Amino acid sequence: MSIRERFDRTSQNRMRTILRRRETIDGILFTLPYLAFFCLFLLYPLLQGLYMSLFEWDPLFPSQSQFVGFQNYVSMFQDPAFWNALWNTVYFVVLTVPTMVILSLALALGVNKKVFGRRHLQTIYFSPYILTVSIVGIVWSLLLSTGFGPINYYLGFIMDSPPDWLGSPTLAMPVLALVTDWWLLGFNFVILLAARQNVPQRLYEAARLDGARTWRAFRDITLPQMRNAIAFVVIIQFIQQFQVFGQPYVMTNGGPNNATMTLVFYLYNAAFSQQRFGYAAAIGYLLFAILVAVSYINYRYIGSDSA
Repeated sequence: MSIRERFDRTSQNRMRTILRRRETIDGILFTLPYLAFFCLFLLYPLLQGLYMSLFEWDPLFPSQSQFVGFQNYVSMFQDPAFWNALWNTVYFVVLTVPTMVILSLALALGVNKKVFGRRHLQTIYFSPYILTVSIVGIVWSLLLSTGFGPINYYLGFIMDSPPDWLGSPTLAMPVLALVTDWWLLGFNFVILLAARQNVPQRLYEAARLDGARTWRAFRDITLPQMRNAIAFVVIIQFIQQFQVFGQPYVMTNGGPNNATMTLVFYLYNAAFSQQRFGYAAAIGYLLFAILVAVSYINYRYIGSDSA
């Protein structure tokens, strides 16, 4: 190799090194705004909450807060009200998430077919999602009212005593779950409809040539192709419903007899009604751990291609 060729190769390597450094610096500069927001609004509150959970926290005079170690966590596990709130939350998640995923998948598959007015159906299914939780809670509370609600008014023609939907410890949580499904179904419907429309049509054509019927095509083509979208919906809905607060706060205020007292509602009461901010922080960290663990399990066994 001549001296000139060596010089040219050395120059090329040097230029590549400079370009790589510039790309690295540019990448860091572009990510700095996000990292600043992440540290300020996510990482710092996360660490601060962990620190608070180890104290009898005084929000007015933080320096006078008393260190208690893990006593807040011990008290939490010894509190029957905490276990009641945790059970109510799990019960709510079991009522809402499977129903929501199955119904939204059924609607997505139905609207994907060439049916009359399917664009209007998409709008109808998605419309409740644009409402706020306060509006949803107030409207449904009025509809289900035992005194002047239209639902019980018409049920009065066919039964002597219509049910007290929100005043019954047995019915209150299923009613909240039903309202939640109605409200949030549109979001999952849109996600799953987009996933279904991205399934290549040639797969179904090949399946028909092989004699596959509707159920087999759904089992062997539709579900595997939509697997990641379904896992996304399951994880997002689990996280969202495990943090349910607005519906019981607006519609039942945690009653009757704490039958709709969820974990986040319990955390809210501990912090702002009882002024036990360290204890509330401990509840928040347990909630965080549960969400991370279950989300990982859902992804591992539903969304992972290797499962």
